[in-house]
Amino acid sequence: MKNNKIKYQIGIDEVGRGPIAGPVAVCALGIRPGFNNIEFCPLVRLRTKRLRDSKKLSHKQRLKWLEKIESEKEKGNIIYQVCLESNKVIDKKGIVFAINNCLKNCLKSLNIKPSDCQILLDGGLRAPAEYKNQQTIIKGDEKELAIVLASIVAKVTRDNLLIKLSRKYPGYGLEEHKGYGTRKHYEAIKKYGISALHRKTFLKKLI
Repeated sequence: MKNNKIKYQIGIDEVGRGPIAGPVAVCALGIRPGFNNIEFCPLVRLRTKRLRDSKKLSHKQRLKWLEKIESEKEKGNIIYQVCLESNKVIDKKGIVFAINNCLKNCLKSLNIKPSDCQILLDGGLRAPAEYKNQQTIIKGDEKELAIVLASIVAKVTRDNLLIKLSRKYPGYGLEEHKGYGTRKHYEAIKKYGISALHRKTFLKKLI
């Protein structure tokens, strides 16, 4: 972030690509240049030791980090947006379309000019072409703080939604596996059938 025009370094990550039920979530999280808060020091130090992404943190740890993120958001040091696409969109247009659409909408909602930000994306993600200053980083959720924090926000947002949806779709264990294809989840599908929340294109063998 040496460019003086850069107002935010924005990390982007997705959560929920693989589950057989529920939406996919993408978070774009921006950090102000030069922001350095002692609260994040433990996370920063881990960057040299293959920083764990949100999926490897416990739910309690993720909630703790989210509290810190929200605190810095209130101070204006961090901004973020989370977008979700439903299982219906995933079934109709595919998971890649759903993720890319979430990503585009997240950046649009942040209302930051493409020339005013540096974009760091995890894995194979790509931002729209107008964001010239972007970099896709393999295992970015283990290396870049902005991506790690985006991963945490996306994960907590999606998990909380699946916990809420578990009350509408009882019996499937959504509050436990968050829509992933565990043995218990498949057994529940055999017992109760495929619900309106399931990704039918991910369950072709069961249809």
